[in-house]
Amino acid sequence: MANASGFFTTPSVPSLRRKIQPSIAIFGSGFLSPEGISRRVVLCSSAEKQAGATSFSESRAPRLVSKGCKLIGCGSAVPSLKISNDELSKIVDTNDEWISVRTGIRNRRVISGKESLTLLASEAAKKALEMAQVDADDVDLILMCTSTPDDLFGGAPQVQKALGCKKFPLSYDITAACSGFVLGLVSAACHIRGGGFKNVLVIGADALSRIVDWSDRGTCILFGDAAGAVLIQATDTEEDFLLGFDVHSDGDGNRHLNAPLKGNETDSELGSNGSVLDFPPRRSSFSCVQMNGKEVFRFACRCVPQSIENSLANAGIPASSIDWLLLHQANQRILDAVSSRLEIPSEQVISNLANYGNTSAASIPLALDESVRSGKVRPGHTIAAAGFGAGLTWGSAILRWG
Repeated sequence: MANASGFFTTPSVPSLRRKIQPSIAIFGSGFLSPEGISRRVVLCSSAEKQAGATSFSESRAPRLVSKGCKLIGCGSAVPSLKISNDELSKIVDTNDEWISVRTGIRNRRVISGKESLTLLASEAAKKALEMAQVDADDVDLILMCTSTPDDLFGGAPQVQKALGCKKFPLSYDITAACSGFVLGLVSAACHIRGGGFKNVLVIGADALSRIVDWSDRGTCILFGDAAGAVLIQATDTEEDFLLGFDVHSDGDGNRHLNAPLKGNETDSELGSNGSVLDFPPRRSSFSCVQMNGKEVFRFACRCVPQSIENSLANAGIPASSIDWLLLHQANQRILDAVSSRLEIPSEQVISNLANYGNTSAASIPLALDESVRSGKVRPGHTIAAAGFGAGLTWGSAILRWG
């Protein structure tokens, strides 16, 4: 099993050991290489045996585990409506100076009109596929990292539909808010390494404008909507885009940042765990984002540098090897504090916070896409990325682009 620091351990199972004794090598990325396994057992139904490969079985990933995986494409999309600090000051007691000095944010994008999160995610994914020169029908897996899907049951299948994937690849959501994209990258690498998938789309997309209290200047000034995506592809080489990672969660910190299920009009109708005390229950809904800004700031400034240092140790490289520091775009002060702790020069810190605000799971892929397309991030560059937020969850990864 994999522990939180990016290394794999093998549980002690004597009965299995006697039957299978593969040669196992542990790489710096934290993945196992089953070099001693020359073939894999594939199970299929009797109908498949009789009818041959169907469109469903054809859509499954290659049966042989590849040796590595690469980041080969990226894309992003933002809503058309831009809201400046001055415009925001017309609906809440604030002003441009108050916001920009405390956060570094000057503008944010908000979904409006006929726009939807599915549309943004699909646009970002299409751009990533175009850059990677991969057809939508060759995608084996779609991971949609979001906490605000258009449908409570998940948004990934709708993105798969919008892309026109005819082979019905597995598509599912990862709900971890601002940490979601980093967890998506780690999950994608695990699927490729351990499951034989070839092309995996990882999408970070959120529309926090839907769950923000626009009368609360402590939260509404921070958030915006966006989507970003990357295409990760299996390779036949030992090289890996994911050099090391470190992921954690602490449910006790949930009290500092949450959007809980709220009770009905009378608290007596709900138990302490949200269960009904009377039947039939009334329709419930979720509250707006609630955040203790000071505590979240302290948490990020303490845990994020530690996590990146752990990832660097797992990757076996020093901080001086980092070309770019790419953090979740939450607050410019957090970016400055983490880069100072790691002794990374400000010119090597990627920041687009001023233009978009905190776009949750979309912030890292959105900033990455802009940096790649501008020529700032080039093939071979090493990136230290970290996400942190609701849960509380946090994680980091040392990545190689291209």
